[in-house]
Amino acid sequence: MKSYRKELFFRIPSRRAFVNITPQVEQCLQESGIKEGLLLCNAMNITASVFINDDESGLHADFERFLERLAPEKPYDQYRHNGYEDNADAHIKRTIMGREVVVAVTNGRLDFGTWEQIFYGEFDGKREKRVLVKIIGE
Repeated sequence: MKSYRKELFFRIPSRRAFVNITPQVEQCLQESGIKEGLLLCNAMNITASVFINDDESGLHADFERFLERLAPEKPYDQYRHNGYEDNADAHIKRTIMGREVVVAVTNGRLDFGTWEQIFYGEFDGKREKRVLVKIIGE
């Protein structure tokens, strides 16, 4: 069995964003040479997320509105966590959207369902963060 590991780096200029990282993850799969196995992709920061969904701007706006209703950024003093930083809402949003995805690899390709794409969700941007891609298989 082979193993491959790579870190992807992101610096999002806004506080929040959803970025389709499927092309970067597919490039990792090609680099790995693995044809059959599993791919793990996870955010390496507690205020960012990796998730699978449709690449549709209306849906992304719906995510933003939904998350902001559940965990509004402001007022900052509504959260006990806020003090040194003002990112309690980002921690909650990450928990809702999830930390990682696992995708089957079949014939050297990501074995997606219809419309599925991998996204990086940023909830406290403006600084560099990492995403881990780990692939195991043959």
